[in-house]
Amino acid sequence: MRDRDYLMDQHGVVFKVIGDVHPASHYLGYVKYHPDPHGDRQLLGRTYRQNSVVSKSFGILAERPECYVYSDVLGCVITGLPRGQVALHHSCRTALSTIHANPHLVRNARAGADLLAIIDRIVSLGARELFGITGSFLVGCFNDRSDIDLVCYGPDGYAAARELFGVGDLIRPYAGDTLMQLYLRRAKYMAGSAFDTLIKQERRKFQGLTAGTGAHINCEPIRCDCDQTFARTTAKEIGHMALLAKITDHREGLVTPALYGIKVKTILSSTVDEPDSFARKITHMRSYLGAYTGAFRTGDIVHLSGKLVHTQDDTQDAHRSGFGIELTPWSVTESYLATLTG
Repeated sequence: MRDRDYLMDQHGVVFKVIGDVHPASHYLGYVKYHPDPHGDRQLLGRTYRQNSVVSKSFGILAERPECYVYSDVLGCVITGLPRGQVALHHSCRTALSTIHANPHLVRNARAGADLLAIIDRIVSLGARELFGITGSFLVGCFNDRSDIDLVCYGPDGYAAARELFGVGDLIRPYAGDTLMQLYLRRAKYMAGSAFDTLIKQERRKFQGLTAGTGAHINCEPIRCDCDQTFARTTAKEIGHMALLAKITDHREGLVTPALYGIKVKTILSSTVDEPDSFARKITHMRSYLGAYTGAFRTGDIVHLSGKLVHTQDDTQDAHRSGFGIELTPWSVTESYLATLTG
């Protein structure tokens, strides 16, 4: 079971798995697709609706409180699928091999020919095990507006993705007139970001447009199978905080969940009394939001808005223990943000 895999339960609800550390009772994740007669997707002969707002899972699952679970790793209540209710497991890595062997599964999709060409390139690079397919193509509920969502695994996957996105014959980078298209795609989640600053941030990530149909394609780097970075980490939520911070170490920020070393410059707002007493003690920022994976580099000044947490790690690593800012998608009160300031 890997980060960004999908699980279908006995009711036909599809969950997107978040992270690689799960309690014994649940797989942590949120509702990505659920049966709804007013939806615009077809899956297994039923009509489905897509959900892109993680916190809406609480409402979708209101009749199923067993799907609410406390996560020691995140230090809060989130959603998840009880392990005994898993009916189907959709593996990102397996999906890539399955589609490669059975191209008819996606050939009639608007971006199907593009996807098949990209899979062929991945296989020709000898990188089949380093990539996976997530999103609507993973479960087969794509439509004419579907993007192509890839994942790559670990440092070797990151290097292979850089090669895949760097050639330019199958995937065109956003440039010229299409930059506004990219800005509008991201700005709705990152309110207040100036055009040039947001584009600088977004250009650091693996994304572009397919050469054939011009469909959006992105690849999210996630941790390798053996990565134990958060396996022995627990967190306790203290409050919310907005601040300006300098990135001091981005090496663990290139994969999801992203972990950046930070040094606080200025605290802008806080729900915690005497917030300045925390300033020099805050050493890291952790993000479960893929939008901020690979977005920052050492030396950047970043505007952060997220949870103030105290984390504890058995290894006593400075970037995993102590006070930090955490960005998770399960907030029901506000959207957590991390944006460049210039």
